[in-house]
Amino acid sequence: MRHAAPKSARTGTPLDLLRGARSSRLSHAALRIEGNGAVLGLEPAVAEKLNELVPQTRRSMREAARAAERRNLLLGSASLAALVGTAATAISLTGPERGLPVASEAEFTTTQIHSVKAAASRSGVRDAIASDETQQSTNEGTWSLGDNADLDVKQMSRSLANNENVAKLMDQDGDLLPAGFNPNHDTGDSGNAYEFSQCTWWVYVRRHQLGLPVGSYMGNGSQWASSARSLGYWVDTTPRHVGDIMVFRAGQEGSDSTYGHVAIVEKINADGSITTSECGSVMQGKTYSKTYHNVSDFEYIHY
Repeated sequence: MRHAAPKSARTGTPLDLLRGARSSRLSHAALRIEGNGAVLGLEPAVAEKLNELVPQTRRSMREAARAAERRNLLLGSASLAALVGTAATAISLTGPERGLPVASEAEFTTTQIHSVKAAASRSGVRDAIASDETQQSTNEGTWSLGDNADLDVKQMSRSLANNENVAKLMDQDGDLLPAGFNPNHDTGDSGNAYEFSQCTWWVYVRRHQLGLPVGSYMGNGSQWASSARSLGYWVDTTPRHVGDIMVFRAGQEGSDSTYGHVAIVEKINADGSITTSECGSVMQGKTYSKTYHNVSDFEYIHY
């Protein structure tokens, strides 16, 4: 009886077996040889080299593409996180003390929009960030300079007069000033043009000593009141300050019957009388003083 010879085992090198298995890419460090179940152990470097030689399948190409996409997404997320961290660090380093505007709790006279504080929702419907309602703050009320402020509103008149001494006198006179009075009117002053030792000469000299305006060509003594009015001076029948010019009509109180007279008010006494300084041609430049009680009988040039 003849027996068939046993089938010889499949022969071939592992590399031949690997080249024939083109349906899949080598992915393990050991290969199971078909037929006898023997396991061939390979070094990792050899397995990596064999993987390079084995052609890629479409499936392995798709898996490689997805792996690359996951790596790119991971790198992008890491970059974005680093950028946000850098921005947060910059903001924390530049606080209100570094110049960033700080919201004030004070109310302003403007139209203010009030925010609606609501948590964000992941649903398709979200609450409005700001309401449509606006509120107008008021500008009504009073103002003050503080408890310790000491404001004299009369001091504001000083800006009206170029002459500092005139400004001080205006502060004292307050509401007594004539309507529409211009403290910077033409003074008519171009120097002392009056004859030495005359009453007009002395009045010009004394007014300059007191820092008050006076004209150079006001005429004879009796003409000074009308000349002063024409230039814009304040003239009336009440003595008000030291330095006022007292005008005598011709012949009044013993003055010259033709030229009249002028004097300077040096003091306003408690009883209402006034004391003057005066000069005349016979005085050779020296002055004398007199007291008058009928003060309302004369005209006075103030400034």
